[in-house]
Amino acid sequence: MLKGILAGLAAGALWGLVFVVPRMTPGLSSVDLTAGRFVSYGLMSALSMAFTWASHKLPTARQAVTALGMSVLGATGYYLLLALAIGRAGTEVPTLIIGTIPLWVMLLGKPLGLKWSSLLPGLLLTATGLLLMMNATFTAHSAGALAIEPDGTRFWSGVALATAAMLCWTAFAILNAAWLKRHPEVSATEWTNWLGMATGVGAALLWLLAGSESKAMLALEQPVQAVTIFIVTGVGSAWAASILWNIASQRLSVSLCGQLIVSETLFALCYSFLWDQAWPGALQLLAAVLFTLGILASIRAHR
Repeated sequence: MLKGILAGLAAGALWGLVFVVPRMTPGLSSVDLTAGRFVSYGLMSALSMAFTWASHKLPTARQAVTALGMSVLGATGYYLLLALAIGRAGTEVPTLIIGTIPLWVMLLGKPLGLKWSSLLPGLLLTATGLLLMMNATFTAHSAGALAIEPDGTRFWSGVALATAAMLCWTAFAILNAAWLKRHPEVSATEWTNWLGMATGVGAALLWLLAGSESKAMLALEQPVQAVTIFIVTGVGSAWAASILWNIASQRLSVSLCGQLIVSETLFALCYSFLWDQAWPGALQLLAAVLFTLGILASIRAHR
């Protein structure tokens, strides 16, 4: 159980990086960011399979189709929606919407033998933390402290896109955990590599259909920085994070995994404040404490 918890927290730390990446690469479109990250993920998965070819199993046709569908739900589709949302509504609001994923996963993934009364403290602490963080975020916006520009239709379209991304990943978390538990013969790394290969192919097609032309990519002011971000987010926030999350999904219940997703919100907000060179306010710090207490309460409930 401890290994699963640590793996889930580490995955959250790596996932949190993707919330600030769109702001670090203003010259890249949302499609370019999505495609670059997940093509890198696919290449890393291919390398991993090549180096472990003797012991690495190949998926059946049915498993390959499942991996392709799951890759759209939890990778290319989800991140494209998130990147578009951040481009329209800023970092903080989409981060908070995505931050509700733990609540939905906990509610929908509760083990049959676990009483609601045991799960309630973690749910309440997490929900209260989210409400405080939302209040602090919009208060800071009103004071002009955060870079959120709600210009009517554009802002609310970003909110809608973030909501769609949240629904995609909630479904992925539940379906992915169920699939791994039904197939214990497939290791976390193998499943990650299968997902990565499917994701890489989908990302390449996405870039060919809707990405920027090669000339535009080469004309970027900081092409090395863009490539570095693709590699870091592809290898770290996609491949390594997926392995860690699959380990957690195999070892823990869906509801406890859902609680651990809170760490993604914590790290994303931390990275955002570091990027903005701003200190969190008292309400934001209190919300972070409540998030942490919620994780501890959920761990205790699932023992």
